[in-house]
Amino acid sequence: MFSAAMSSSEPADQKVYFRCFAGCEGNHSIYDVLYRCPKCNSLLEVYHDRAPLRDRNAYKWQQLFDSRASTTNWPFGSGVWGMREWVIPDLRDENVVSMCEGNTNLFWADRLGKQFGLSELWIKLCGNSHTGSFKDLGMTVLVSVVKQMMTMPSNPVQAVACASTGDTSAALAAYAAYAGIPAIIFLPAGKVSTAQLIQPVANGAHVLALDTDFDGCMKIVQEVTEDHSIYLANSMNSLRIEGQKTVGIEICRQFDWEVPDWIIIPVGNLGNISALHKGFRLMMDLGLINRMPRLVAAQAERADPFYQSFKTGFSDKTSVTAGETLANAIRIGDPVSYEKAVKAVQETDGIVEQATEQELAAASARADLTGMFTCPHTGVALAVLEKLVNRGVIKPNDRTVVISTAHGLKFTDFKVGYHESTLEGITSECANPPVYLKANTQVVKDEIEKRLSAKA
Repeated sequence: MFSAAMSSSEPADQKVYFRCFAGCEGNHSIYDVLYRCPKCNSLLEVYHDRAPLRDRNAYKWQQLFDSRASTTNWPFGSGVWGMREWVIPDLRDENVVSMCEGNTNLFWADRLGKQFGLSELWIKLCGNSHTGSFKDLGMTVLVSVVKQMMTMPSNPVQAVACASTGDTSAALAAYAAYAGIPAIIFLPAGKVSTAQLIQPVANGAHVLALDTDFDGCMKIVQEVTEDHSIYLANSMNSLRIEGQKTVGIEICRQFDWEVPDWIIIPVGNLGNISALHKGFRLMMDLGLINRMPRLVAAQAERADPFYQSFKTGFSDKTSVTAGETLANAIRIGDPVSYEKAVKAVQETDGIVEQATEQELAAASARADLTGMFTCPHTGVALAVLEKLVNRGVIKPNDRTVVISTAHGLKFTDFKVGYHESTLEGITSECANPPVYLKANTQVVKDEIEKRLSAKA
């Protein structure tokens, strides 16, 4: 249980506002229903004035955040709200909608790392969160801001909505239900796992399964939210990035404020890599770190517009019609946060790489054999890691972090299909289906001996 203490240590002069990511003049309140720059239609970003934040030096920021990790003092026990000064500092405590998101474990993948020839491979298990994915980190911020907006006299918002490939809808539905705010979910029919579909259904959201793909759902949700009565909760809304940026800060805190050499993250709509970069940039500006990690965006080959753009040096934004992929949460052909992600890759000397369906399935299965239980999207990141190690880009002693964006239990259909060797076009080299035997002790002993001998 959280204790009832609800104090904020915010300096009164701190300023946080929306501003145009492309550089247009003008600031906008984060409590305005606004997703794009009214002058040029570029995405917005939540900007924190640095001067008030520099009133506390880097060491004191580190001490403050370390002291709050997993505390029972509301709302600081959240991995997001434990950094509230760097998120939404003027949000009233009674409007924080939190379910202890964040503070996920940084798993030392020792056996898997040795198979890759790496001395330090770490997996940031963001799926160990309330709804099973990193999307909780952004949704706690967005829904909290909406809750505060709905207390304002001029507020037009009646509900929140998102298009989703699965994880975003689960997070929005859960946090909206906790806050008592109606949620409307647009899903591409037949293209999300059963576990992902049932989450918003169970949380009482209005679930609309459309006969289109994610990009089609995204187009419709933007049109539906134009009148401001329904608030858009997709990652084109910069409030989501504010929560998701805490992943990078949390990784540094878990490394005693040291920066890893590489961070590899599976990407679709590109909000997550943009958020990682934003968190590291803020730490750089405030002197908590003195270098950036190299960021790697990992895409599925059948939904790889960012990779195609990277190959041309980002000379043009590429859009594709995303094909069927086991990594359905990143099946996106026209990513919204493209410009932000380009900046993230360029400023960190980053890389964009892709993985085939066979590569991602095999990488996921091999990781599971070392004790993990990976979602297919983490499989994409691990397959990309293997490619970069084999090319000599990532060195044996580089401290490398792979972001696992969701829990494998949300993708049991993928797991079952792999081990039953029924995934179309996939050779299940690591398949390990159960063996059905008679209830006879000798038969069981013979099978055990055969299997252990084969492993020897």
